[in-house]
Amino acid sequence: MSTPTPEVYEQGKGMDAHNQVMREIRSEKEASYDPHQPTRVWLDEDNTPDGVKTSLTIILNTGGCRWARAGGCTMCGYVAESVDGGSVSHDALMDQIDVCLDHEAENADEPADLIKIYTSGSFLDEREVGAESRRAIAQTFGDRERIVLESLPDFVDREKLTDFTDEGLQTDIAIGLETATDRVRHDCVNKYFDFADFEDACATAADVENAGIKAYLLMKPPFLSEPEAVEDMISSIERCADVPGCHTVSMNPCNVQRYTMVDELHFRDGYRPPWLWSVAHVLEETADVDAIVVSDPVGHGSDRGAHNCKECDDLVQKAIKDFDLRQDPSVFEQVSCECEATWEAVMDLERGYNQPLTR
Repeated sequence: MSTPTPEVYEQGKGMDAHNQVMREIRSEKEASYDPHQPTRVWLDEDNTPDGVKTSLTIILNTGGCRWARAGGCTMCGYVAESVDGGSVSHDALMDQIDVCLDHEAENADEPADLIKIYTSGSFLDEREVGAESRRAIAQTFGDRERIVLESLPDFVDREKLTDFTDEGLQTDIAIGLETATDRVRHDCVNKYFDFADFEDACATAADVENAGIKAYLLMKPPFLSEPEAVEDMISSIERCADVPGCHTVSMNPCNVQRYTMVDELHFRDGYRPPWLWSVAHVLEETADVDAIVVSDPVGHGSDRGAHNCKECDDLVQKAIKDFDLRQDPSVFEQVSCECEATWEAVMDLERGYNQPLTR
């Protein structure tokens, strides 16, 4: 794993201080989880370089993200859903896969073309998913067309990718880059790696036939005003689209999860999730980049997820989903609401010292 530079990891300051606080917050978790059951599984449709595909999304229940256990990212509470003890056996992981296949058989007319596997950490980190399990999962889904695997850039190497491409799978690695701006990633997200590390992972994938990168970006991390977040997101999408090997960018509006710094800020009225109008605006502004750009606002319309005035949230969310599949920015011309004027005022007036202006 990459190590933070001295500038952002001085003892008792910066990342070190944040991680100490986050370990205390995460220690409040009381729930425990069955290592034989996945965290979540669902069926959907996704846009891929080969067109729209039916998808089976699997959130494996592992021992949790290594970085999150050290303290982790300001917005990510997924480690609270991981199995206690830090590891899950091969047999238990394969039991989880069987549960997901049973779910698919019961709810789909035919097997999904696309498999998406997340661990809320790094699937390619062998502390989370061992080599035996990785290869067994590759063989299990070798009859599908494409697979997406979540990982930090540290763990992306040719051998792990070819475990899947050798099975005939188009293989995409989903990297939680969050932003192309190193200072925002370090100071607002508390992530240790640099944009250059993401570029290196893209180069590794580009060198493997049938492998590629899907960048995950975070819309409005804490400590950024709405206009700052929008500007950073547009720039980040454009920079990612210019990196060879990165064919898809997924913009994830920040939502407020338990046991996180964002949750602490939100409770004290110091953080508001992004406006859905901001999400739509970014998608419109980046529609012509050389990459697929998608967004799936989690918890849209709630106080803890991306939202507008509540009256138009479902309509804007529907337009965003439509854009994901069609990549046509004209879909946003079909939605309007009086609250758009409030959003425009926020974009004009909100600054770091007075945000959030609205709830």
